Amino acid sequence: MSKPARAGAVPVAGTRPGLVVAGFGRHVLVETESGERLICHPRGKKSQAVVGDRIRWLPSQDEGTIEKIEERSNLFYRQDEMRTKSFAANLDQVLILIAAEPEFSESQLTRALIAAEAERITPIIALNKSDLTEPFQRAWAKLAPYRAMGYQMLPLAIKPKAALTEADDTQSARLIELLQGKKTLVLGPSGAGKSSLTNLLVPQARVLTAEISQALNSGKHTTTSTTLYWVDSARTTALIDSPGFQEFGLHHIDPMQLAGYMPDLKAHAQNCKFYNCTHLHEPGCGVISEVNLADKPSSISPNRYRLYSELFAELSQTRY
Repeated sequence: MSKPARAGAVPVAGTRPGLVVAGFGRHVLVETESGERLICHPRGKKSQAVVGDRIRWLPSQDEGTIEKIEERSNLFYRQDEMRTKSFAANLDQVLILIAAEPEFSESQLTRALIAAEAERITPIIALNKSDLTEPFQRAWAKLAPYRAMGYQMLPLAIKPKAALTEADDTQSARLIELLQGKKTLVLGPSGAGKSSLTNLLVPQARVLTAEISQALNSGKHTTTSTTLYWVDSARTTALIDSPGFQEFGLHHIDPMQLAGYMPDLKAHAQNCKFYNCTHLHEPGCGVISEVNLADKPSSISPNRYRLYSELFAELSQTRY
């Protein structure tokens, strides 16, 4: 399966710059430099533009046509056997939002982190529902290997503003500080609290979503699509809300590159005897040696190594 396109056609004279802020099938909503928004369509049958893309467009009656997609710094996407799902482009960071309850999937978290690492996008892990003491403590302990790897970790209790406690306010302030001046994709499974987070940070989000739905005449809820919201009036801090997912395919990742996207394995892969080591059975493997340490705790947890083994097998099946 091919990788999503990263650039469009040669620019046409008279085109104008724009930013894709929402996408619905072939239609995208484009924001102009002055802050106006209009619907644009691709010239061909299929749209390659995604939220976060900088484009060049031409006016056509009250809408526009996309003439070129500017070169991207990155593209965050997932890929399974059937299709590729692009979330957003030109990101500074990905906020992976999971919840203490219901219990999050470590496999899905690992997959999202690998996708971010592959595109050199900074990931932040936010654990919601810190007000549920026991479930939160269990979930926070489960995340210990990720803290040890150096991932930025944030506890949250996302509630309506009126219900926020002083501790919740402190957590929100820390989150806003991390988001400041950046384009951040909010990613996570259904029920983690993504919509609540967007509504907390962008109070007018529901109104904007309704306006977008009306503008595109979609006649359906827009929560199934990715949308960019400006957190500040200066349009320097962007929050990109994405649909919830239950599966996160990584079929675009070469299994031989997998360990390089997992910091705990990467730290020991350089000690392998063979350059093409799979870290599964080879003699002189630095990763296996670390996993099998007897005299001290390993920096690679058994669960993380199991996830690596399962992912390697899955990705090898799709390629070979």
